[in-house]
Amino acid sequence: MFVFRVDSSTQIGSGHLMRCLTLAKQLKNNADVMFISRDLEGNLNKLVKKNGYKLLTLPKVQENNNLVGYEKWLTAKTQVDAEQTKNLLITIDVGCLIIDSYAIGEEWENIVRPYVKKIMVIDDLANRRHNCDILLDQNYYCDMNTRYNKLVPVGCQLLLGPQYVLLREEFYEARKKIKQRIGRIQNILVFFGGSDLTNETLKALYALNDIRAADDIRVNVVVGNSNKNKDRIQDYCLRKDNFYYYCQVNNMAELMNEADLAIGAAGTAVWERCFLQVPAIVISIAENQKQGIRDFAKLGMLTYLGHYDTVNKMLLQKTIQEFLNNKLKYTKVLEALEKSELCATAQIEIVNKLTQ
Repeated sequence: MFVFRVDSSTQIGSGHLMRCLTLAKQLKNNADVMFISRDLEGNLNKLVKKNGYKLLTLPKVQENNNLVGYEKWLTAKTQVDAEQTKNLLITIDVGCLIIDSYAIGEEWENIVRPYVKKIMVIDDLANRRHNCDILLDQNYYCDMNTRYNKLVPVGCQLLLGPQYVLLREEFYEARKKIKQRIGRIQNILVFFGGSDLTNETLKALYALNDIRAADDIRVNVVVGNSNKNKDRIQDYCLRKDNFYYYCQVNNMAELMNEADLAIGAAGTAVWERCFLQVPAIVISIAENQKQGIRDFAKLGMLTYLGHYDTVNKMLLQKTIQEFLNNKLKYTKVLEALEKSELCATAQIEIVNKLTQ
């Protein structure tokens, strides 16, 4: 049995859950798959069931002002969450527990370790110790091969870099018929993740609205169900003939493949866009995204504008305008994407490691 411990919420977003669902689909041919998730505000737990997996739900907890750091995402003290999870694991024959949570580290893992045969951790932060057998960090960092040296046990297998990125099957299908981009921008995709807590989507739409040259460009706008501004965004799109609104789509790869340019966040979508060779303007929306996207931007495969609180409508508008006016700027990014073999080449290796 493979068991995933992962949450989704308005605050956390959907990215952690979505990549776990991607891995679960790869694993379900080898053994049963189950999810353990807490009942959090804006969660996507129904999506787990919709995909055919058994879900065990940890209870919603009262607001706790004593929580610090990523425990606020967990909404419970780390030890409490571990004990509640342990009580569920005791009743299951767990071959591998797969953990995807910034709030979980060695203390939590030590509590559940006696009740599982193997532990895999999916992490991006490299800011805490882990008691695990396998660690996956699919992000690019200049020092990615040494970041976890003192944070995992001796013998832990490290799967590091975008070659291990977890992409849904739809992206592999889209790659087979990848769009041939020639430098003329006729379709722009705006997507800032499932929650977009800082409302970057509307910022991008305001910027596009003020670019006259963009009036003839189709703008596809995608939001998640947990986006608190989705009604405002939909209303704004309805007032523009060339803005098309989509909510909680299941054809993201298709929409990405149609795009000549994307505007979005520095999360998992970075690797999806790169895999489909879509030039992108990127804004980081969480502190943990900043260093990785800075490092990756040095490879020339995207344009990083900065953290959301330093990027205003004018800067975004100026950058979009540069892509529209400067074909050389656009083709330079496109060439870097076309030459790269960095992304999603070793996903099958993850499954092999877990099923050994």
